[in-house]
Amino acid sequence: MSKEGTGENLIISIVFILGSLILVIKVGYLQLFDDSFKDRSRTYAIEKQWIYPSRGLIYDRHDRLLVHNEESYDLMVTYNQLDPRMDTAAFCQLLGIDHQTYLDQIEKDWSDVRYSRNVPYIFLSKVSPEAFSRTRELLFNYPGFFFQNRNIRTYPFPVGAHVLGYLGEVSREQIDRSEGDYLPGDYLGMSGLEAAYEGPLKGERGMQYLLKDNLGRVVGAYLDGQQDREPLSGKDIQATIDIELTRYAEELLANKRGSIVAIEPSTGEILAMVSSPYYDPNLLTISQERGKAFQQLEQDSLKPFFDRSIMAKYPPGSIFKTIVGLVALQEGLTYAKRLIPCTGAYYYKDESWGCHHHYPCTSIQLALTVSCNTYFFTLIREILDMYGPANARMGLEKFNGYLTAFGLGHPLGVELNGEKAGFIPGPDYYDQLYKKRKWYSPTIMNIGIGQGELQLTTLQMANLAAIIANRGKYYIPHLVREYLNDTLQIDPKYRTPQVVPIDPGNFEPIISGLEQVMLYGTAFASHIPGVTLCGKTGTSQNPHGKDHSVFFGFAPRNNPRIAIAVYIENAGWGGDFAAPIGSLVVEKYLNGEISVGRQALEQRMMETNVNALP
Repeated sequence: MSKEGTGENLIISIVFILGSLILVIKVGYLQLFDDSFKDRSRTYAIEKQWIYPSRGLIYDRHDRLLVHNEESYDLMVTYNQLDPRMDTAAFCQLLGIDHQTYLDQIEKDWSDVRYSRNVPYIFLSKVSPEAFSRTRELLFNYPGFFFQNRNIRTYPFPVGAHVLGYLGEVSREQIDRSEGDYLPGDYLGMSGLEAAYEGPLKGERGMQYLLKDNLGRVVGAYLDGQQDREPLSGKDIQATIDIELTRYAEELLANKRGSIVAIEPSTGEILAMVSSPYYDPNLLTISQERGKAFQQLEQDSLKPFFDRSIMAKYPPGSIFKTIVGLVALQEGLTYAKRLIPCTGAYYYKDESWGCHHHYPCTSIQLALTVSCNTYFFTLIREILDMYGPANARMGLEKFNGYLTAFGLGHPLGVELNGEKAGFIPGPDYYDQLYKKRKWYSPTIMNIGIGQGELQLTTLQMANLAAIIANRGKYYIPHLVREYLNDTLQIDPKYRTPQVVPIDPGNFEPIISGLEQVMLYGTAFASHIPGVTLCGKTGTSQNPHGKDHSVFFGFAPRNNPRIAIAVYIENAGWGGDFAAPIGSLVVEKYLNGEISVGRQALEQRMMETNVNALP
C-alpha cells in the first residue's frame, strides 16, 4: 500500500473515531443531563386531569338551602389521542348523537389559542345520566375520551333569581385576566351572589396524574397518587334573605313591573329584594336547553334580566317629603307644630301648583298625613333660600350634602353588580339646564315633593325608611350574613353604622306623621290590625304614561323589625297598589300570615294585571 493510501485511511479512521465519540457523548448527555426527552415521554405516558371542587352552597337566613350542587359529567377529548379506526357510529349511538354532531364537536379551529390537539377540551357538556351509564364502561374502546366530574347549580326554590344569580362559561378575556385561575370550559358567577362572591364560592381545583399505556388507556395512578392534589371546596354562605318572604313578594308582583326591597333596620340585612318581571333561576342551570331559555329571556320586551330594585332610577314622589321635613327641622327653618295654609294649590307670582283639598295642616305631622304639596313647597324653598333668595345655589349645595349623608346620589354598596347611583341634581346641573336664564328656588322646587330631576333606586328608598326607623342611623344594605363553618368574615363596612346629621328628636314628628298616614291618611286602606306600621305613599308623575305607585315604611314604630319600599310602574296612586302590597309583605313577615279581614286585599293584589290596565 502506498504512503498516500495509508494517509487517507488514517484520516478516515480518525474522522470515524471522532464522530463515534461525539455520538457517545451526545447520548450520554441526553440520558444523564437533558430531561426534555424524559418530559416528552411523560407527556404521552402521564395525563393530567383537573378535579373540580364542589362550589359553595348558599342558604337563606333561616338555614334553608337556596343553591346546591348536582353532579354532572363532561365528556372530554384529546384530539391527538383519537384512534382513526374507531367505530364512530357505535360511539354516537352510545351517546345518543348523530354523526354530524360528532364532527362538529371534534373539529375545532386549531388556530384559536383556546384549543390544542394535545390538550383535552369538552366534547359534550352535561352528559345525561343515561348516556353516562351506557358509555362509562365501554369508554376504554375509544382512546382519547374520558369523563370529567363537575357540579352544576340547582335551585330548590324557583324564586330569587336576581339575588342568587347564575353561572356562565368564561370568556377568553376572563381567562386571560385570571392568571391561570380559569381554563377554557370553566364556569363562573355571572350575576347576583354567584358573581359577587365568586372567589369564596368557587373553591380551588385539584389535580390527578393518570398513567396510560401505549393505546392511551388508563392503567392506574401515577406514583400511586403521590403527586395528586385534592380540590378545596368553595365556602358556604348564609344569605340575609328570607326565601319564603321573597316568594311571597314575587307572587304579589306577578303581572306588574316594579320592585320590592325589605331591610332589617337594626342590621342592614336585606330580607327580600325582588324585581318584576322575574324568572325561575332553574332555567339558567348549565344544560342543553339553557341557550334557548337565555335567548328568550334576553329578547323579552319586559326585560326580566333588568333588576329594577337596584338598576332602575325613579322619581320618589311624596315619600321624599319626609327628608325635606327632616332637613328643615334640623336647620331650624321650621318647627313641628307650624301651620302653613293651603287653599288647594301653591301660588307664586302668576303661577300655581296643585294640591289636594284637605283639612288645615297645623303641623308637619298633619302635612305628611294628607301629603300636602303646598307645605313642602314652602319648606324646600326655605331650605334653598336659607342664604338669601339670590343664593339658591348655596342652599342647594347644603341640601345635597344632607342627601349624600342619607345615601343618595351614589351607590349604597350592596354586593350585587349593576347598582345605580340614582341622581341628585346639583347647581352645575341646573346651570347647564337653565343656561339661558338664572334659576331660583321656585324654578326647581319640584324636588321638594320628590319630582323633577330627582331619581332614586328602590334600594335607596328602602334604606331611607330604615334610617327614619332607626332615628338617624343605618347599616349599608347587604345580602350575606356570614360564611358558614369558616373563619372568613364579611366586609366590615356592613357592620359599621352610618350616622346622618339629623338630631334624633327631629325624627319623632316625622314618624308620628307616618303613623297617621296608615291610620287616617293616604294609606288608611292598608292599615294592619295590631301592627303599628309607619308609612308614606307617593304618586310619581310619569310624562310617558300612567303615574307610578310608590310606598315606603317600617314596622313596628318602636324597635322596628322591617323597613320596606315598593315601586310599581304605571299603577297610579301610591295608595292603590304600592301601599297595599307593602303592608301585606310587612304583615307576612311579622305575623307569618295574612289576617282574615285582609285576605280579599291580598287576592286582589295578586290577581290584578297592572300591565294590562288602561
